[in-house]
Amino acid sequence: MPHHCCASLPERAGDDTAPDGYDRACAVEDLASVIPVGENGAQALVLADEPATSCYLPESRTFLRWLAAGSERGVRAAADAALADPDTVWEECGTWESDGPAVLMDSAEAGSDLGVEYPDGGIPAEAAVPLPAGRWRIRAAHTRVDEEHRVGLVQLLPVPS
Repeated sequence: MPHHCCASLPERAGDDTAPDGYDRACAVEDLASVIPVGENGAQALVLADEPATSCYLPESRTFLRWLAAGSERGVRAAADAALADPDTVWEECGTWESDGPAVLMDSAEAGSDLGVEYPDGGIPAEAAVPLPAGRWRIRAAHTRVDEEHRVGLVQLLPVPS
């Protein structure tokens, strides 16, 4: 699973006085939140709280954050258990309007820098998020499944039109 901390395309401001996408992403205090990006009303979903290896599970429209587990298989099993558990405590985190597929990336990168090689080699890490266009209710949870497994979940639920 790639290391990322938000699903966004933040822009970097040209001067140091106006907050840019990274500044707004860092200001998020909840487990997840939506921030404005760009000048055309676009929104980015920020997976906040702490840096964590993250991936997107399309079958449940859930971002999985690896908080504590001994293996990738263990974190996935913990996520499946938490998603199936009716006692999982969810935090409501607002709504997100998406125009379709997104990119999971680190908020420290500017969206315009994705796919652009660094001067000393390598490119920014990113992962495709195959999301249909729509309006999504966001709910998030950090949950301990057992003594060894702790996961963060950010799930997108469709908002009826």
